[in-house]
This record gives sequence, structure tokens and C-alpha cells, in this order.
Amino acid sequence: MQQPRKTFDRELQRLQDEILILGNMVENAIIESVQLLKQRDFEGSRRLIADDRLINKKRFAIEEDILALIAMQQPMAGDLRTLAAGLEIITELERIGDYAKGIARINIMIGEKPLLKPLIDIPVMAEKARDMLHKALDAFVRRDVELARAIPADDDEVDALYNQVYRELLTFIMSDPHNIEQANYLLWAAHNLERAADRVINLCERVIFTVTGEMAELDARESDLAGGF
Repeated sequence: MQQPRKTFDRELQRLQDEILILGNMVENAIIESVQLLKQRDFEGSRRLIADDRLINKKRFAIEEDILALIAMQQPMAGDLRTLAAGLEIITELERIGDYAKGIARINIMIGEKPLLKPLIDIPVMAEKARDMLHKALDAFVRRDVELARAIPADDDEVDALYNQVYRELLTFIMSDPHNIEQANYLLWAAHNLERAADRVINLCERVIFTVTGEMAELDARESDLAGGF
């Protein structure tokens, strides 16, 4: 009985490591998508869009391994919650990766036109969303419920930055209606980052579920809008 348990624990650890690798891929995509937008690097954005398939491939590989482990080992209680949470987490990670891909597409859609202004708040939003994601994954690894409960407070800062971007872009539209198209694109970029931060909160809820079995809805503003372009 001891040997199967050791085998299961090793496989569980391997899956956890794979989730962290996927998380790192998504973190990098978030930051890089905004850097490419800021630098107006169209080739880099095309590469990021193509590389999103690697995120998808990693997600589906982990999902297959988790389902296989559930089928073969029939885990109980806490172990099953961990695996179930893992399935939810990789789904959220893939969706956050889609938001990064959306920002890369926005960069290409804006085209050769110079940006209305240097990007300041949007890169800060990206950094904060990435930091939230990193902490949420850390909470998952360490089974840290207190950290998972604390992370949603950071979402307030992301929301405040989004509102600031909205107000600023509105002034550009009011000053010249020709700015509407690009302002709309940039607002979608900010919106994707705001939604990415919201999805991090879903990860935090899964961490709490893993440790306590409690299905707790943390305080986060939900939106029915999709991830944009």
C-alpha cells in the first residue's frame, strides 16, 4: 500500500510542477504582449499569437494526465480536491493566455499609426495582473489559504487603473473623434488585463477549495464581456 501512495505523490508533484510551468508561460505572455504593444513590435506580436498554441497544448496535456490519474488511482477527499482544482486552474490559465493573445492582436490591428500617447497605466496593469497570478500559483503550491484570501485586494488597484485608462482615453475621443478607433483598441487591451486579474481570483477560490473543501466566492467584480479581440 505504501508504494502506490509514493507513486501517487510523485505523480501529483509532477502535475503541480507542470501547472507552474504553464503558469510561467502565461505570466510571460501577459508582460510580453504589453511590451510588444508599447514597442509597436508587430513581428513579435505575431510570434506571441502563434506561441499561444503552446499554452493550449500544455493545458490539454496536463488535463489528460490529471484525468488519467483520477481514473487509475481513484483518489479520495483532499487529493481529489487538489486534482479537481488543478483542472479548473489550467482552464483559467489558458483563458488568461487568450487575453495576452488578444492584446497582441490589438497591436497588429492598430497598425502603423503612432499611439495616442506613451503607454503608462496599461503596462502597470500588466505587472499587477502578473504579480497577482504569481502569488495565486504560490498559494496553490503552498496551500496558503490566507494568501489566497488576500490577493483579491490587489484587484482593486487593477480596476482603479482600468478606470483611469478609460477616463484618459475618453478625453482623447472628446478632443478629436478621429481617435475613437485606436482609443477603443487600447481600452480593449486594458479590459483584457482587467479580466485577467478577475480570473486570478477564480484561481484563489480554487486554492481555498483545495485546502478547506469550502466553495467560497471571493469579492471580485464580474463582467459578462469576453476577452476581446
